[in-house]
Amino acid sequence: MFGALASLAQRHRLAVVLTAVVLFGAAGAIGSSVAERLDPYGADDPDTESVIADQKLREAGFRDAGVIVLIEDAPVATQAGRERVNEVTEVLVTDPDVARVTGFLGTGSEEFLSRDGDSTYLAVSLAPTGDKDQQEAADRIREEFAGQDDVGVGGYALAQEQVNQQVEEDLRRAEMLAFPLLFLLSFIFFRSLVASALPLLVGMLAILGTFFLLRVASELGSVSIFALNLTTGLGLGLAIDYSLFMVSRYREEIARSGPGMEAMRRTMATAGRTVFFSSLTVAAALASLLVFPQRFLYSMGLGGSMVAILAALISLTVLPAVLALLGERINSLAPKFLQRRQEAETAPVESGFWYRLSRFVMRRPAPIAIASAAFLIALGLPFLRIEFTSPDSQILPQERSARQVDDVLRAEFPPNRDTPIRVLAEDASAADVRQLSARLRETEGVVAVNPPQRLAGGDTVIEAIAAEPYIANSSRETVRDVRELSIPGEDVLVTGATANFLDFQESLKEHLPLAVAIIVIATLIVLFLMTGSVVLPVKQLLMNVLNLSAVFGILVLIFQDGRLEGLLDYKSQDAIEQTMPILLFAVAFGLSTDYGVFLLSRIKEARDGGAGDTDAVAIGLERTGRIVTAAALLFAIAIGAFATSEIIFIKQNGIGTALAVLIDATIIRALLVPSLMAMLGRWNWWAPKPLRRLYWRFGVSEAA
Repeated sequence: MFGALASLAQRHRLAVVLTAVVLFGAAGAIGSSVAERLDPYGADDPDTESVIADQKLREAGFRDAGVIVLIEDAPVATQAGRERVNEVTEVLVTDPDVARVTGFLGTGSEEFLSRDGDSTYLAVSLAPTGDKDQQEAADRIREEFAGQDDVGVGGYALAQEQVNQQVEEDLRRAEMLAFPLLFLLSFIFFRSLVASALPLLVGMLAILGTFFLLRVASELGSVSIFALNLTTGLGLGLAIDYSLFMVSRYREEIARSGPGMEAMRRTMATAGRTVFFSSLTVAAALASLLVFPQRFLYSMGLGGSMVAILAALISLTVLPAVLALLGERINSLAPKFLQRRQEAETAPVESGFWYRLSRFVMRRPAPIAIASAAFLIALGLPFLRIEFTSPDSQILPQERSARQVDDVLRAEFPPNRDTPIRVLAEDASAADVRQLSARLRETEGVVAVNPPQRLAGGDTVIEAIAAEPYIANSSRETVRDVRELSIPGEDVLVTGATANFLDFQESLKEHLPLAVAIIVIATLIVLFLMTGSVVLPVKQLLMNVLNLSAVFGILVLIFQDGRLEGLLDYKSQDAIEQTMPILLFAVAFGLSTDYGVFLLSRIKEARDGGAGDTDAVAIGLERTGRIVTAAALLFAIAIGAFATSEIIFIKQNGIGTALAVLIDATIIRALLVPSLMAMLGRWNWWAPKPLRRLYWRFGVSEAA
């Protein structure tokens, strides 16, 4: 396969490049509108009790308050205040997407009044049930009151719309920050202006292609807009990794034999093969997220696996064709001092910083391995006390109206009225409903129970107000107690913000083992086919676990404990968004294996070429040291640019992924890998006889 790719790139290079221009130009034109087609966060599992209850409530005609309209400086005790509230109400009821407007003047309930009586709010139920329709309706209501300083518009429907808008703004800002810095550092690391443009070219094509595929996927199902952040950062990062590896190897080969088929064949047989295996590990790790039913997670898996495969496909087809067109001009437009550095790096010498470092480590492997592992374990200990939270209006920046309204409701109004525990009693009699309401009032943690609402079809919904915020542990216990209540012979379903949070966590726990199994099995298979060893894949898994535990521990120290709030410009929620460990597990696991593949490929190539076990490790580390370090730094910048996001869990994702890459490229690759390989010696390459025969038949050799 790799010989055929080399022949395609060398003999049909112009046709390949022109075809890519046409295809990706069309993909960019179609995929440019993808953000408008994507949906918000998405935490629903259709098989959970709360989601089933919500669906039944919608079918029965129930609509909760998707929009909150806050009216300040309008005391309803005065005639002027009541008139102002009626004016706002009249505007709302004329909107075709408004199903119901509820407030103090219609109900007399003091939950709609601020503690000082000067402000009130209207709970607006929307007729549409689809996410996009609700968001558009909420944003239109916000625009109707724009410029009226005494009216603020919030609620979960508007919060979702404003999160979408914020994600797009954050994405553009991250790109503006990352691209110039990446180009500058690429110029330094690639040693020439021509070569430094190639990673951005590959990244741009991979991102455009993935945007097109996400645009198609959005027509077939629901895709979260947050997939765009991962797609952009991961596409740039993988493009840098793969381009660095391909270009550096091609330079080595043309320095040895000159440009032409031989150099291309050897490049594809070694670096191309490594890129292929690397992309498989990254794509498999991210594809594991597809097992989760939540839109946020499976969208991340979809976008991430797509961009990983596309980055590899472009690196194995378009990039070699461009290299064939350039030939020795790949080194053009380089200052002389960088040219000298490049010539020195392409020379096949067994010396240099990384060679000497590996020799130093392998002379004292046990102490260095123990110290490195202990350090990573110590960093990971805070993860044992992790607390989880869920996105709400508080993740928005303070200039967004949904955040402003939520802040006022929390500070000035009776608490937790906008996040009730909602109990659906199906086909219940009036006596049963009264009994259920009475038992709800007696439940620990419930401070109020609203009058039952009779729905179409004979169902009844009862809303109970918890004493603590919906995310609090006590509120979760209250919901668990409420779920123990029942009516003889009738079904009772519980939903609401707390129930949704609990069900989300249970769904994650239920699907996590399968996702982990996919990642582990895929990693073991791919690394075995590449190395012929069962020891090296298992060792890679253990090092990935050490890396991830350290990253999770650091995230707890920063975001849960509220450190570096000023530097990173965020407000701690005293917890970590509950999908972050799972998302980071898939992303960081794939990327850690990615760098492991790069290093092991050169070690195995040296060993296949006749080098001894320790010599092979030193040669492999020297040949990949600068490349992987540069790739890790550039990747950290590409994905770490999302640390500037105004959405806190996007910030967590960017920082966590950057940390995983940097830890893997330094502590693990420079210290743990050579020390463990020195300790195990020939056992690194051990496999049972049946598996060795399997490898001899289906495995690959890295010798060109």
